[in-house]
Amino acid sequence: MLEDLKLGPRYDGFLFLAETARNPPVLKPHHHVELELNLVARGSITYVVRGRRFTFERRTVLWMFPAQEHQLVDRSDDAQYYVAVFKSGLISQAARGAGYEGLRRENIEGDGVLSTVLEPAMFDLILRTMELTVADGLDPDLLNREAGFGVGSDFSFEHGDPDALNAALRHLLLLCWRCQRGKFAADGAVELHPAVRRALVLLGEGAWDDDLTQLAKHCGVSAAYLSRAFARQVGVPLSRYRNSVRLGRFLELRRARDGRTLTELVYAAGFGSYAQFYKVFVQAYGQGPRESLRPRER
Repeated sequence: MLEDLKLGPRYDGFLFLAETARNPPVLKPHHHVELELNLVARGSITYVVRGRRFTFERRTVLWMFPAQEHQLVDRSDDAQYYVAVFKSGLISQAARGAGYEGLRRENIEGDGVLSTVLEPAMFDLILRTMELTVADGLDPDLLNREAGFGVGSDFSFEHGDPDALNAALRHLLLLCWRCQRGKFAADGAVELHPAVRRALVLLGEGAWDDDLTQLAKHCGVSAAYLSRAFARQVGVPLSRYRNSVRLGRFLELRRARDGRTLTELVYAAGFGSYAQFYKVFVQAYGQGPRESLRPRER
């Protein structure tokens, strides 16, 4: 899915800090015309790219190129990671030398993810630069709740000082690429079975997420095999992933503000009961939905 990040003309990109405790738990497979960079500040994050699972630990910087569809499928409970994107215009202006030619491509060769683990001193420098840059941005709660909904959202990124943001993005782009140059795509990926890949697609579409037997049937395997393979290869139990998808769907439905009650949205998202939804929500955010969502009601 091609996602429109809705970046206004004043911005050469954006930067924000995503956190497990505030960010929607699962993003749909997507790509965008902007180059994306992630820096794992704490914990770990897991992506599926081209049918392979990649997990990145603290101090890792990783790149997603415009034609590279990617899906965030899991994060550790303490995960914090910066997400930066860069418009092609910024890249053209900043990356002129031969050493930065790789930034101008649409994709990478092979099925990997270009990444590198930063040395501690460089990690501290880049992390501090990102911390200072986001200080003038939107409220972190708002950014985490709204980011990632793509074309179905009317949300757009804002920053208190666009000129300073653009300058910082240019600096971060070149600095991180200097750390990356000469290194190869990530190793250690887990190849996903076709049935697991199919399950990820169907669950993301909301198909058979309440019936494991039917889901497995449409993936061409037994329910027992799908459960085992999914947990082993994706690194997340199928039931937990399914509930994360439902929770993300609930948050997306809630954004529509179509007059439905909280309980009606819970069932529309695929939960079997409010009690089940409440348990999943508390596990994800550390507090109940009414307490967590109250700031958006103002």
